[in-house]
Amino acid sequence: MLHVDPISVAAATAPLLTAATSPAASDVTTSAGILAAQATPPPFSITAVFTEARLDSWLAVGLVLAAGLYLYGVYRLRLRGDRWPIARTIFFLGPGLGGIASVTVSGLEAYDSTLLSVHMVQHMVLSMVSPIFLALGAPVTLALRTLPTGPRKRLLAVVHSRIARIYTFPLVAFAIFVVNPFALYFTDLYRYTLEHAWAHELVHAHFIMTGCVFFWPLLGLDPLPGRWPYPGRALLMLLSVPFHTVLGLTIMQSTTLFGGDWYPSLGLGWADPREDQVLAGGILWAGGEFVSVTMLAVLVVQWMRQAEREARRIDRELDRQEARRRAAETTA
Repeated sequence: MLHVDPISVAAATAPLLTAATSPAASDVTTSAGILAAQATPPPFSITAVFTEARLDSWLAVGLVLAAGLYLYGVYRLRLRGDRWPIARTIFFLGPGLGGIASVTVSGLEAYDSTLLSVHMVQHMVLSMVSPIFLALGAPVTLALRTLPTGPRKRLLAVVHSRIARIYTFPLVAFAIFVVNPFALYFTDLYRYTLEHAWAHELVHAHFIMTGCVFFWPLLGLDPLPGRWPYPGRALLMLLSVPFHTVLGLTIMQSTTLFGGDWYPSLGLGWADPREDQVLAGGILWAGGEFVSVTMLAVLVVQWMRQAEREARRIDRELDRQEARRRAAETTA
C-alpha cells in the first residue's frame, strides 16, 4: 500500500496555498472583478444615468471650456454696451453643449457599448439635436464680434477657406450626413468601434462634426459659405427624412445583430440584444423624422420672416422714393 507522509504533503502544498492567499494574488482577483464590473454595468435605470456618470473624461473638460469661452464672449460684449440675445446663449449652453453632456458624460455613456438603443440615442443627440442648437447659438458670430483684429482675420480666413467651402456646400454636407450612418452600421466599422474605446470616442466627435456641417449652413445664423436660399434649404431637409426612415426600419427588421456577437457575448441577463436592436431602430426612425420635420418647420418660419423683412424693406424704399418725388414737385 502506498504510504503518504502528511508532513511532506503539507510542505509541498504550503507554497501554493501561500501564493493563492498572497496580497498579489488577491490584487489580481480584485482587479479582474473590477474589470468585469466595468465591462458589464448594472441593469439600465434612471438612477444608473446619474450613478454611472463620468465627470473626468476629456469631453467633459472640452464642454466646460467651450461654455466658458462662450460666456466670456457674451461678457465682453456687455462690457462695451452691446447686446447679445439671451435665447442664443440658452440654446448654445442648454440643448447644445448640455445635450452633448447628457449622452456622453452622464451614465448613458456607460451603456453606449452595452445597449444599441442607448448608442442610437447618442447618435440622434450628437448628430441632429445638439448641432441644431449649437448653430442657433451663433458662436462664430459671437467670436467675430469679440476677438481682436488679428484673431478675427484668422478666423474669417478659416471660415472662408477652400476646405470650409467644400464641406459646408449643402450637397456635400447632405451626402456626408446621409451616407455616414450606413457606412458605420452596415460594415465592420461599428464592431471595431465597440472593441476599441478610442474609436468609439472618435465616432462621437464625428457625429457632432457631421451634424454641425449639415445644419449650420441650413440655419444660416453664422457667416458661413455655401448658404442656399430658403427653398433649397427646406428641400434638402425634406430629402433627409426618407433616409432616416429607411435606416431605422432596416435596423428594426434585420435578422442579423449589429456588432456581430458583441452584445450576446456580454451575457446580460437583463437585456435581450434582438429586442434592444428593434428598439434602437425605432428610436432612429421616430427620432430622425421628428427632428427633421421640426427643423423643416424652423426653416419655413425663417423663410417667412425673411420675406416679411424684405417686404418691409421694399415698402420703406418705396416710401422714400415717394417722399423724394413729392419734395421735387413741391420745389418745382
